[in-house]
Amino acid sequence: MRRPSPLPSTPTARRAAEPPRGQTTETLSAKEQRPVASAPADDPRVADEHAEAFEPARSGRLGRVIPFEQPAQADDVASQEPAPDAEVERPLGVRDVWAAARARRRALRREVRRFTVRQRRRRYASLGALAAVVLVALGAVATAYSPLFAVSTITVVGTDRLEAAAVEKALSGERGTPLAMIDSSEVKAALVAFPLVESYSIEARPPQELVVRIVERTPVGVVSTKAGFSLVDAAGVVLATTKDAPKGYPVIDAAGGAGSRAFRAVGAVYRSLPADLRSQISAMSATTTEDVTLSIDGADVVWGSPDEPREKARVLTAAMTAKPPSEVEEYDVSSPTAVVIR
Repeated sequence: MRRPSPLPSTPTARRAAEPPRGQTTETLSAKEQRPVASAPADDPRVADEHAEAFEPARSGRLGRVIPFEQPAQADDVASQEPAPDAEVERPLGVRDVWAAARARRRALRREVRRFTVRQRRRRYASLGALAAVVLVALGAVATAYSPLFAVSTITVVGTDRLEAAAVEKALSGERGTPLAMIDSSEVKAALVAFPLVESYSIEARPPQELVVRIVERTPVGVVSTKAGFSLVDAAGVVLATTKDAPKGYPVIDAAGGAGSRAFRAVGAVYRSLPADLRSQISAMSATTTEDVTLSIDGADVVWGSPDEPREKARVLTAAMTAKPPSEVEEYDVSSPTAVVIR
């Protein structure tokens, strides 16, 4: 049996099916629609259902109107039923204010730390460098004062007439003392016993050597005393005393004795002479600082003051070359521009 085709709708049926103006018709939703069981195409019940469905259209009557309920909005539901975990508003208390203040302070501290991170890094780097320098300095000081740098060897330099071994023995008390703790006053007390020492200097050579550099006094002549003949330097310091006059040094006769101004003038003249002239002098005398007189091979040399020693020595050498001392009684070079030979 063939399934009948649906009847075409007439204009009258279409107008009857349309709802009046202002009235809305809604169709059933998928859930409210009644499920229709499938049936064979030749089932007479299918034809009856189709005919019943189009019956209102053929008769010009309206179909059944199904009321439609608009679903409630989510906002309305939320406003009607409060969430179970929603907090009920309560008045603020002192604890809430304190908690807010603490939170604000924490946030402020975090911001300060975030904006000062470079400054803190530079500060930490500077503190680290300073700590390293302090540690190195403390380590150096501790090492310098430790037994690792204690004196074990004493070396004496610059002695000529003085025995170096004797000076080392006098300074033996400094052995075992750290180089940084060497007391110069104790070294001076040990060297005072040697009249030939004019000046000295000490030098520390790590790890364990102490070097003592000595400048010996330069003898300028011999002074006659009650005890004999004393060898003295330009300052009048007695270096040695013997019964006989030492050879190679002139005999000095100065007004006021050793240590006077006249004696110091004689010593200054002697030390300014060239070595070849110095070895020829047999005696020196002076009453003031302006009349120093020398004796060379029996001839007197009027030197005058200690001023202009190089020019006076030059003109004296030229005069002695022109006329030897054996032929002359006196050379007057007190005025280098006008030499007088008598």
